[in-house]
Amino acid sequence: MALGRTHAESLASVDVAWYQMEDPTNLMMITGVFIFDQPVDFERLKATLEVRFVQRFRRFRQRVVAKRTRFGRPYWEDDPNFDLSNHFYRVALPAPGDHSALQAMVSDLMSTALDFSKPLWHFHLIEGYGDRSVLLVRLHHAIADGIALVQVMLSMTDTQEEAPISQPTPRKPQGWNPLAPVLRPARSAVKLTQKTVNTAVKTGVSVTRNPEHLVDLARVGADVALTTGRVLLMSSDPKTVYKGKLVVRKQAAWSDPIPLEEVKLIGRAVGGTVNDVLMSATAGAMRRYMEGRGEPVTDLNFRAVIPFNLRKPSRRIELGNKFGLVFLSMPIGVADPVDRLRELKQRMDALKDSTEPVVTFGVLALIGLFPDRLQDVIVEIFGKKSTLVLTNVPGPREQLFLAGAPIGEIMFWVPQSGRLGLGISILSYNDQVMVGVASDSSLVPDPQAIVAAFHLELEALKVEMRQRLMETARKFDIPLAEDIEAQTDDSQGGGISAVQIDWEAIGAPTRSAAPVYTSNGDDLTSIVGIGPTYAAKLQHAGIESFSQLAATSPDQLAELLAVPDWRRPDFESWLEQAAALS
Repeated sequence: MALGRTHAESLASVDVAWYQMEDPTNLMMITGVFIFDQPVDFERLKATLEVRFVQRFRRFRQRVVAKRTRFGRPYWEDDPNFDLSNHFYRVALPAPGDHSALQAMVSDLMSTALDFSKPLWHFHLIEGYGDRSVLLVRLHHAIADGIALVQVMLSMTDTQEEAPISQPTPRKPQGWNPLAPVLRPARSAVKLTQKTVNTAVKTGVSVTRNPEHLVDLARVGADVALTTGRVLLMSSDPKTVYKGKLVVRKQAAWSDPIPLEEVKLIGRAVGGTVNDVLMSATAGAMRRYMEGRGEPVTDLNFRAVIPFNLRKPSRRIELGNKFGLVFLSMPIGVADPVDRLRELKQRMDALKDSTEPVVTFGVLALIGLFPDRLQDVIVEIFGKKSTLVLTNVPGPREQLFLAGAPIGEIMFWVPQSGRLGLGISILSYNDQVMVGVASDSSLVPDPQAIVAAFHLELEALKVEMRQRLMETARKFDIPLAEDIEAQTDDSQGGGISAVQIDWEAIGAPTRSAAPVYTSNGDDLTSIVGIGPTYAAKLQHAGIESFSQLAATSPDQLAELLAVPDWRRPDFESWLEQAAALS
């Protein structure tokens, strides 16, 4: 016991909040599945976990010791009896070993609490899923948030099939952060607040010598105060089928993989980003589900709580909870898919310069300091202001392997904090996107219906996209494949990849001599997606450095480059790369 106390470490207040939110009807676990394209060698996977998970991260060998007094704090201590075999099981999927059987097993384990006398995580290697294997992971939110835990799991993988079990070379995390261009100022506010407060705390003379620090602090403080008031005074969400008393049983469902390029093409055709398309399809799916239950949807709006990462990009694999929350009003009442997408985009844009992530992170930290009873009151208040948790976690764009087996699909679900009964997760991997739904069985007993509705919403947007591409092609006298027009009336036909249009020819009739790019500052062509032509246009507009590019917005770039919606590049990726390079 002395050895355990020697290694004791108090939980951060935010981590305490997630630890104490645990409830039999709302377990604070992140649940995920890795679906392999072939059977996995159990012993090799176990050896890999030992080296790359247990030995690398001490936290996974530690358990939480509950506070012993009313005002004491829980702390981490090394589990003196730690054994990997207590956390990693090998099980067989019941017959018939199909998708429904796997969803049932995931739902069962998602509804089963972890053993709090041991480190708070548990893995199952599920065999018999056809000719494939599945790794099901459960990790408690007190260890870290979903973004960090996904990165921890991905850090165990390789980019080659045959790789030594020793720790792999760290890879720079890839993928898009859909809220980064909208809420980038939130991180700036955090940095400014920290710098200003640190300066003031170190010495009172510094404020006298540098009064601008006081101005900065006042500005940020006023903004945070206003946001705090707005969040606390936010009205409660309307009563719908998604809200109500929770039970222990949870249900899990997830979509088929969706090609990321298809989502990008939809966004370019209808005037939105990848994130706009996915968020709009989610809102549409929830609308369809309510209509199927005979629920009114006219003029309906309710909020989704969206976690927002506050870590530096270089510290994504850092345990602990370091995220804030954003409340996004979902336009459920808008029936037309394109109109809904545009309305949602406007609401996302309205969150620009928001300090909500900073405020909610502070509230979560305070919750961890309160007695249990008062904490329940605050959690209940936050739960009333929203209807679901909505996450979008970027994953790697390349094929990954774990223990020598290729990973075909990855899906994660986060817990529904604040006594919420619905969580929808979006995760990208290997140029594909998957959507998962976790629901309380008393409220949404059939989450697969929401998944099916999501696919229908994407199909509706595909039809609109085809129509617009056809109109554009005809405008420039570009020949179309013979089956294109038939596809517009067949939502199950061909898919976007069957649309054969000569994109370069569309722009040819009005194209003038291409400007020549001469790098006088930073080499803008080093950014993925920017070629000499775009770089020359940016240079002509006075943007010659990474910092200048990072300071622009996607809308400004679209205007400067005169790019039509259907050919819109991934401007958000440009800005993220430019910010990193600067």
